[in-house]
Amino acid sequence: MPDFPFIIVRELDALRAQVAGWRGSGHKIGFVPTMGALHEGHLSLVDLAGEKADKVIVSIFVNPAQFAPHEDFDDYPRTEQSDFEKLSLRAVDAVYVPHGDAMYPPNFSTAVSVGGVTEGLESATRPHFFGGVATVVAKLLNQVQPDLAIFGEKDYQQLLTIRRMVRDLDMPIEIVGGATGREADGLAMSSRNAYLTADQRETAGELNKIMRHAIDTIEAGETPARALDKAKTALLAAGFNAVQYLELRDAETLEPVKANTKSGRLLAAVGIGDLRLIDNMPVLLP
Repeated sequence: MPDFPFIIVRELDALRAQVAGWRGSGHKIGFVPTMGALHEGHLSLVDLAGEKADKVIVSIFVNPAQFAPHEDFDDYPRTEQSDFEKLSLRAVDAVYVPHGDAMYPPNFSTAVSVGGVTEGLESATRPHFFGGVATVVAKLLNQVQPDLAIFGEKDYQQLLTIRRMVRDLDMPIEIVGGATGREADGLAMSSRNAYLTADQRETAGELNKIMRHAIDTIEAGETPARALDKAKTALLAAGFNAVQYLELRDAETLEPVKANTKSGRLLAAVGIGDLRLIDNMPVLLP
């Protein structure tokens, strides 16, 4: 294995000893949890952690608890050496790669459930998802014990779920949202984009354009219901085979927008072939 400018930690005791040493020296610890298959979107979160902390830890763990039996856990890309090479070009101090049986030992029987912000949207088609995410993130935050942790805004409902969990469980950790990384045509970066065929990839680039047009019309005064109906029609015409949701929600609570809501978020999930793409964008409301 080549040498990297960071330590690679696979055991919890070694991780905690390293963090304790840094903390004893007065260092601020930043943490970026990932499932690997890193792209520039992930790396921008690593850069943000480096701006806000003295020591940066990145974890790589493909979490089985957030995949349903019919989803792509076995096929999810695992590119450990490539991930290490990409991280070696960033200001990373440690990469934590826990073993699956260490994260979920035999007879593991505890789960974390977060209400409110998890209701609807992703949960409508993936009811298992946020329970799996909250449980693994709670474990990782407890294991790493960082001062701050960075989560991408691309998974906006997930970001708000983690913030709610940390608040409700009194975890002394700042949760920071990092801007969505985008390709040149505006497509939100995702490890699963590698699965797109050439034709699907061209279609995928229309998602953010149609969403931005809907936002422009809403901010110009058109009713959200009419703007979103037009956008759904445009998405299907562009070649997406399903619009699982396209909804305007309160940016802080993810509740439906009310008359006095000032800050909104447009969130979308669409089907293309056998894949689904998600995206979200801020909306200024009158």
